[in-house]
Amino acid sequence: MSEKKFISVVTPVYKCEKCIDALCARLKSVIEKITDNFEIILVNDASPDNAWDVIMKNSKNDPRIKGINLSRNFGQHYAITAGIDSAEGDWVVVMDCDLQDKPEEISKLYNKAIEGEFDIVFGRRIMRKDGFLKRMASRFFYKVFEYLSGIKFDYTVANFSISKRLVIESFKDLREQNRSFPYFINWLGFNRGYVDIDHGKRDNGESAYTIKKLLKFALDNIIAYSNKPLILSIWVGLFFSFLSIAYVLYLILRYISYGVVIEGWTSVIVSIWFIGGLIFANLGVIGLYIGKIFNETKNRPLYIIKEKIGF
Repeated sequence: MSEKKFISVVTPVYKCEKCIDALCARLKSVIEKITDNFEIILVNDASPDNAWDVIMKNSKNDPRIKGINLSRNFGQHYAITAGIDSAEGDWVVVMDCDLQDKPEEISKLYNKAIEGEFDIVFGRRIMRKDGFLKRMASRFFYKVFEYLSGIKFDYTVANFSISKRLVIESFKDLREQNRSFPYFINWLGFNRGYVDIDHGKRDNGESAYTIKKLLKFALDNIIAYSNKPLILSIWVGLFFSFLSIAYVLYLILRYISYGVVIEGWTSVIVSIWFIGGLIFANLGVIGLYIGKIFNETKNRPLYIIKEKIGF
C-alpha cells in the first residue's frame, strides 16, 4: 500500500492483565506493516488486577504505547470514549483487549477501507468463539432491539472497527450518558463496509459482562434509543380497556336475558389486582424514561481520568 496513514488503536482494559503484553506486541507487529506512525491507547477502566502497572511498563518501553487510567469503573463504552477523545490518528481502530479481536485482522479492516473507500469498516465475526448461551443471548437481544428500535443490527458485529478521522470527530460530538459505540457509529451514517474476520478464543481473563450486566445493558439501550415500549404500553392499556368493556356488555346481556346476578368478590379483586399491576408496570416504563432524562440533565462528565502516561 503506497498511502501510509497515521493509525490510533483504542482498547478498553478490564480484567485482562495477562493479555496486555501479547496484545501490544502483536499490535506493533501488525501496524508496523502499514505505517510506523501510530499510537496504541490502552484505557484502564479501574481493572481490579495489576493492569495499570503492566500498561505503564509497556508505555515506558515504547512511547507509541499510551495509557489512560480512569478514576473508577465507568464501563466499556465510556472507556472507549475516553480513548477516542485522546486519539489523534487519521484512522482509529477500536477493539477489545482480550485478544478475541485479533490484532492481525486490522490489516483486513484497513485494506477494506482503502480499497472500498469506506469511512467505517466493521469486523464481522462469522464464527464466534463465545459460549453457546452468550451467542444465543446476543442474538436474542439484537432481535428484540431491532424490533423496538426499528434499526437493523448484525449480532456478529461488535466494537472491532476502523474509522476515518471525520467519523471520529462526529462521534466525539455525541455526549449522551447512555453510550453504545456501535450504535452511535451506525447512527452517524457515513459509508460503512464490513469484512469477515477470524474471532479468537479467550485464553486469559474473564468477561466483565455477567447476565445481570447484560440485562441492564440491554434495558438501558432499549430505553435510550427507542420509544416503542411507551407505544406498546399504550396498546396494552387500550386492549385491556376494550376487553373490560366487552366483558361489561356480556354481563349486562346475561342479566337481561337470564336474570343472572353476578356473585362473588374473588373475580373482582383479581381483576383489580391485575389491572393495578398493568398500571404500575406502565408507570415503571414511564419512570425509566424520566430517569434517563434526569441523568442527561445533570450534564456530568462521561468519565474522570485519574492519570495518563505517554501523552
